[in-house]
Amino acid sequence: MLEKIDLSKTITTAEYKKNHKAFKAKLGELQRKAWDLKIPVILVFEGWHVSGMAEDINRFIISLDPRGYDFHTMTKPCYEELLKPFIVRYWSRVPVRGKIGIFDRSWYSRAIIECLEKNKSEEELGKYLEEINYFERQLADDGYLIIKVFLHISEKEHKERFKDLKKVDIPIFDEYEDEARQDLDFIHKYNEYLPLVERILEKTDMPYAPWTIVEANDRNFATLKIMTTAIHAIEASIEQATRIPAEKTLKYLDTETPEVPQLNNSILEKIDLSKKIDADEYKKSKKLYQQKLTDLQYKLFENKHPLVVVFEGWDAAGKGGNIYRFVENLNPRLYRVVPVGSPNDIEKAHHYLWRFCEGIPRAGHITIFDRSWYGRVMVERIEGFCSEDEWKRAYREINEFEEILTQAGAIVVKFWLHIDKEIQLERFNSRQHDPEKKWKITDEDWRNRNRWEDYKIAVDEMLQKTSTINAQWVIVESNDKRYSRIKVLRSIVEAIEKGLKK
Repeated sequence: MLEKIDLSKTITTAEYKKNHKAFKAKLGELQRKAWDLKIPVILVFEGWHVSGMAEDINRFIISLDPRGYDFHTMTKPCYEELLKPFIVRYWSRVPVRGKIGIFDRSWYSRAIIECLEKNKSEEELGKYLEEINYFERQLADDGYLIIKVFLHISEKEHKERFKDLKKVDIPIFDEYEDEARQDLDFIHKYNEYLPLVERILEKTDMPYAPWTIVEANDRNFATLKIMTTAIHAIEASIEQATRIPAEKTLKYLDTETPEVPQLNNSILEKIDLSKKIDADEYKKSKKLYQQKLTDLQYKLFENKHPLVVVFEGWDAAGKGGNIYRFVENLNPRLYRVVPVGSPNDIEKAHHYLWRFCEGIPRAGHITIFDRSWYGRVMVERIEGFCSEDEWKRAYREINEFEEILTQAGAIVVKFWLHIDKEIQLERFNSRQHDPEKKWKITDEDWRNRNRWEDYKIAVDEMLQKTSTINAQWVIVESNDKRYSRIKVLRSIVEAIEKGLKK
């Protein structure tokens, strides 16, 4: 693949100066148009060391308004980042709609270096690449333009440039420090790394995020090719955005309930909501499981296993009460509760999964989500806050997201707290007339109750499509609060014990 690239391509200084000036003006114009249309752009720079990447990036970004782009250099991750799943660390750097995110090396270089550091197998590198493909496809599906360039130079040119750097004593490894050995290997073993680089390019060259190989022996030629690649890609994205029919745009803004399919085999219809336990059994079991959870919390920390617990359910089903009993005796330094409400303006300007990545726990810690990413296939679906295409593809995106968590060693437990409509009405009325609980009931709760059947269909489909081997749903019969709380505590204990044995 790379060996067939014609590296003899060159351009005269006069041609470079003439075209560079024109391209700078064009890129500035396109940046402004992309901002107006809220098109987010991700530009990834990868390539051999000493291929001229820093110079090419600088020549590119001086064309842009600095208020409209963010620049990221992907050096060694900090301690906190290393404690999170590989690709999750990069979600925080995804640009808002309309901005350009420029990456000086990226998740690709990190995948190579970390696999070398940890002596990971080909299979494990393959998992990294799979996560990268998930990440890029999810962004592309959400309207992100992804431009990836690989600066390629010959082995001879590689050696000569490295010698030149050594002569002037430029400290090219300062930012890598303890990675210097891997980077030196990367320089001195060009031919050994060539098949690995080609494999990565081949496995991640996708229609939604294609690679552009840049012939970089001639630096002026490389700069212009990068600029023309970006110009063509942004122009195509703008053209596509402006030719969307008005009726399709209106459909995305429509707040009417999307048409939902009727499922033949309702999971919720089969749930026995008559289950209950008496007060004595509740007290005994609660004490037992809370003590176990106290011990297991420290085992999670010792074994560096993160725990993600998701609480979903009907309004007034008891999510808050269950979370309270779960954390009642835990060490607050090792857990956090993330309440999820309507997204704010910044969160809306990103992919919907973006706002949840910050809450993913570090290795050994626990995060409890009081509602979660499942809002995309429930409230956002029913209330028309996203398009039909967006909520339908969310099933796959959520499964991929949770797969990334479990592959990184996380234990994922998901609860759907189920009650019937009559119990919900009782609890709503109780809250309405209790001064200490009145804050818990809102007009939105009553509106959601009027859409009970629509939500029921959506929940059934969600349970069927997102219950996977490593992230199964636990449906909790919650008409009886005591029974519900004990089932939740027991289920978390069992999930941790099972996860620690793996």
